[in-house]
Amino acid sequence: MIGGATARVPAKINLHLGVGPLRDDGFHELSTLFCALSMYDDVTIRPSDELTLTVTGENRRAVPADATNLAARAVIALAERTGHDPSVAITIDKHIPVAGGMAGGSADAAGALLAAARLWRSDLPRTELLEIAAELGSDVPFSLTGGAALGTGRGEKLLPVLHRGEFHWVLAVSGTGLSTPAVYRELDRLRADGERTTDAGTRRPDELMVAIASGDVHAVAPLLHNDLQPAALSLQPMLRRTLRAGTEAGALAGIVSGSGPTCAFLCADADSAVSVAAELSGSGVAKAVRTASGPVAGARLIPQT
Repeated sequence: MIGGATARVPAKINLHLGVGPLRDDGFHELSTLFCALSMYDDVTIRPSDELTLTVTGENRRAVPADATNLAARAVIALAERTGHDPSVAITIDKHIPVAGGMAGGSADAAGALLAAARLWRSDLPRTELLEIAAELGSDVPFSLTGGAALGTGRGEKLLPVLHRGEFHWVLAVSGTGLSTPAVYRELDRLRADGERTTDAGTRRPDELMVAIASGDVHAVAPLLHNDLQPAALSLQPMLRRTLRAGTEAGALAGIVSGSGPTCAFLCADADSAVSVAAELSGSGVAKAVRTASGPVAGARLIPQT
């Protein structure tokens, strides 16, 4: 066994998120276009006498540091599949917003899977890692693969999407998180009450996929879509002000990322992103403002520091 392994895993945003009806298993059928962004958590796994988890970095106190953490569950699942003892020390260096709609927990699970497989010198094929990832959560498989991908089912069934160049984003991070299940429940309530909501359902975002493949940011901007956005705005009305501030600052388009509350703003280029970020930072509409680009690669092993 080697002395330890570290995986670096990206955040994600949903360029398109269509939400279908509630399924019998309690999940919604989705059609979503994932994009991995250059905002990362690092997950390190080392041998230990027992399973422990330590969280460092941003918002570490908001992350469970016990066996309920998705990274710990990932290690346990891989250990059961490969016959290893799950007694390892997991360290997560957090930079992806917690409960921000950017799949931070899923990223940590994917990183734990990759790092633990390296630590134990597991020869599991990638298809089996993806199977375990899908059992852990809907976004975990994409955190492994990265890039851009069409997700169907719960989001766990992935089809790679061709992409050209990189797109530049400004992320406005809220001071208060949103529970993903709560946002889905709110969407169900809004629809049941007949309130006006967006409804792309499970239709494929073909026009958006063509725009992503062309690398034309001006073609992508008007096609960003999120069925969960009305529910997120219902639960956190102040997000309307954040979305308005981003476009007034010069972003081409703004969207709530996934279940929110992080707002993602697509910008024309890197210089525009810096300008929009500076103006948003001074507007008081977000706890933190960061820039990122994508699509980027998924979980990957890096040298330990």
